[in-house]
Amino acid sequence: MKSVSVKRFFWILLLLPALLHAKEYKEGEDYIRLATPLPTQTGDKIEVQEFFWYGCPHCFQFDPKLERWLKNKPANVEFVRTPAPLNPAWMVHTKTFYALDAMGKIDQFHVELFNAMHVARLKLFTQEAIADYLEQKGLDRKKFLDMFNSFPVDSRARKAAQLGSQYKISGVPTLTVNGKYVINTNRTGGFDEALNVLTYVVNKEIEAK
Repeated sequence: MKSVSVKRFFWILLLLPALLHAKEYKEGEDYIRLATPLPTQTGDKIEVQEFFWYGCPHCFQFDPKLERWLKNKPANVEFVRTPAPLNPAWMVHTKTFYALDAMGKIDQFHVELFNAMHVARLKLFTQEAIADYLEQKGLDRKKFLDMFNSFPVDSRARKAAQLGSQYKISGVPTLTVNGKYVINTNRTGGFDEALNVLTYVVNKEIEAK
């Protein structure tokens, strides 16, 4: 009971700024509502989705803030991370994400890849460079490359590209809620404010259920 109460307390803290500034969060300005909602991947749960790119410095800065938000999210909210290839050069990182996910290694290497690119300044822009880096970190190079070039990974990468197009994503990081709402973090006045908007929109969906 204690852990549940603490989690609810943190959710109230997250929600409070959005409630206090609710009048400022306007549809069409702070977030966009799609004319036609898109299917979600999380069944009856409220889906929060992040579109990101490993090469994006803003995504790197946003990631720990989003992780803190996720630690205290409501139980009926499910998170989906989508490595959107908004241009062909990003596809290598999209396929890297899905290859590692298929290998059960994404939790181990997600932050590692951000740090490698934005702290260590490694130029991980080709599958060979990424495979070399992962091998140094103890991952089987051949297994990674085989998975990277597999049909299932290619299919998921193409689906990510399609989703980015359907949501009309123009930059990253971008958040979506339940296939209905789009929050462009570059338009909200900062990452903390973007998460306040996210909390506000999620609460709207909770109340609507």
